[in-house]
Amino acid sequence: MLTRHLEPLVAEALADTPVVLINGARQTGKSTLVQALASAQGRRYLTLDDRVVLAAARGDPAGFVAGLQGPVALDEVQRAPELFLDLKAAVDRDRQPGRFLLTGSANVLLLPNLADTLAGRMEVLTLWPLSSAELAGQAVLNRAEALFDGAVDLIEPSPCDRARLVETLLKGGFPEVVSRSTQRRREAWLEAYVETVLQRDVRDLAELDQLSELPHLLELLAVRSGSQLNLAELSRSTRLPQTTLRRYFGLLQTLFLVSLVPAWARNPGKRLVKSPKVFVPDTGLLCLLAHLDESRLGAGAASGLPGGLVETYVAAQLQQHLAFSRRGLTLWHYRTQAGVEVDFLLEDRAGRITGIEVKASASVDASDFKGLRHLQDSEPEAFQRGIVLYGGRERVAFSDRLMAVPLSWWWGL
Repeated sequence: MLTRHLEPLVAEALADTPVVLINGARQTGKSTLVQALASAQGRRYLTLDDRVVLAAARGDPAGFVAGLQGPVALDEVQRAPELFLDLKAAVDRDRQPGRFLLTGSANVLLLPNLADTLAGRMEVLTLWPLSSAELAGQAVLNRAEALFDGAVDLIEPSPCDRARLVETLLKGGFPEVVSRSTQRRREAWLEAYVETVLQRDVRDLAELDQLSELPHLLELLAVRSGSQLNLAELSRSTRLPQTTLRRYFGLLQTLFLVSLVPAWARNPGKRLVKSPKVFVPDTGLLCLLAHLDESRLGAGAASGLPGGLVETYVAAQLQQHLAFSRRGLTLWHYRTQAGVEVDFLLEDRAGRITGIEVKASASVDASDFKGLRHLQDSEPEAFQRGIVLYGGRERVAFSDRLMAVPLSWWWGL
C-alpha cells in the first residue's frame, strides 16, 4: 500500500474532532486508507455499499447510530444522508474526539443540508487520486508549499523527457489504473468507472431518470479542461437550457468529476475576468474522455502536448498537495480583461501570492514570463515570486523572483 500524504492530517483531526469525513471521488483509495486506520486503531469498520448495512441505516437511522458502540468507521456515508441528523445528536450527547470516521464519494461541502448539520462537529478532508510524489514513494513534503516559498531546491528533478511525461499524463492517479500494465486495460477500467458513477451515484444524489446528456457534457468539459467556464457556450453546444446545465454541472462537481479554480481579484476596481476555470481532476480520465492516446501524445507524435492537458496535470498536483497543507494556501487563476493571464496563483492567509505558469514545451524564454511580470508590477507588495513549470531539463533563474522549473519536479527526489 502506497503511503498517502493526507494520513497525518487524518490522525491529527481524529485526536480532537468528534467526526472526521474523508471526501473524494470513488476509487481514490478512501476505503483502503480508512480500513488501515480502523485496523490500527481497533475501530469497527462498516460500509454502506453493503446492502444489509445500507438497509439498516436507511430504515432506522436513529437505531442504527445508537447501536454503534466505540469508535466507528462508516464508508460511503453519502448513500444514507438520513444518518447525519442522528450523528449530530450522538455527538451532542458525547463529544469524544475521533468517535466517527466517515468517507463519502460526494462532496458534502456542495450539499448544504448535510454540511450544515454537523457544522462545528466535523472536519472535512479531501483525498484526491494519487499524486506523482505518492506514486514515486516519496516522503511527505508539501510541494505546493515549497513552490509558494520558492524552495524548489528541496526537490532534485530528473530531466523531463517526453516519454515519461506522456506516461504520467495517460496513467493519471487512480490507484487501480496505475496498477494496470497496459493502456488498453487502464482505459477499460476508466470506461467502466465513468459509467458506474454516472449511472449509480447520480441517481443516488438526484434521482434522475434521464442521464443521456451527462456523458456528452462530461466529454465537452474534458476537451475544455483548463479553460474558463462558459455556461452560455456550453448551453449552445449541448442544447440544454442553462438552468438544466447548471444542475448537471453541479452534480458532476459534487461527484468530483470536474473541479473549479476560481478567479483571483483583490481590488474590485481592477478590470479582471471573474469566470472560474474548469478542470477534469485526473489526467488519465481526461485522456479517456478527450480520446487522447499514446499515438497522439507519444514521442513520435507530430504535434506538441496539448496545453490544457499539461495544465490539468499541474492543477491536479496542486489540489493533491493543498489537501494536506497546514498553511491554508488557496488556489486561484488570474486573467485581465485585456487577456493577460497567469495559469495559477497560490495565496496564503496574509495575502501573499506566488504565480505559476505552465508550458507544455521543452524550452522556455523571457516571453513566457509576460503574465508573471504583469502580476509582479500590478501587485508589488503581495507578489513573492513567479514560476514557469515546463517540459525541460534544468532549473533556470530569469531574475531574482522569476524561475523556470521542470515539470518532473512533481515526482523528483
